[in-house]
Amino acid sequence: MIFGNLGHSTRCLSVAAVLLVGVTQAHAQTAVTPDPPYESKLVRLAEVLGSVHFLRRLCGEQSTVWRDSMGELIENEVPTPERRARLTASFNHGYRSFDGVYQRCTDAAATALSQYMREGEALTLDISTRYGN
Repeated sequence: MIFGNLGHSTRCLSVAAVLLVGVTQAHAQTAVTPDPPYESKLVRLAEVLGSVHFLRRLCGEQSTVWRDSMGELIENEVPTPERRARLTASFNHGYRSFDGVYQRCTDAAATALSQYMREGEALTLDISTRYGN
């Protein structure tokens, strides 16, 4: 299996995404400005989730966990329509950025997936550490 060693990263990113939901819920309840201080990181995380969603499916995972995680993140963030559109566009950009490049799961696709999993984990941990309760 090309991405068999990604189990730990998958669990870490999933746990970090759950932690991030708590951060976004806390911010949504106390927000006075439309964009939180972690907005740029959240937009990048959306793009990473889109890329991971495409690459994991390309490499055989039939789950929608990454798309569902993005939906939960948006739901819990309670964004303005503009922010919702920005986050959605970022997720879609991440997905489409690999759609035209890879037609099958190659070693390069698996390497990209591994790198995006690490980046996603780092982003979620950074956001939850800096902005969590």
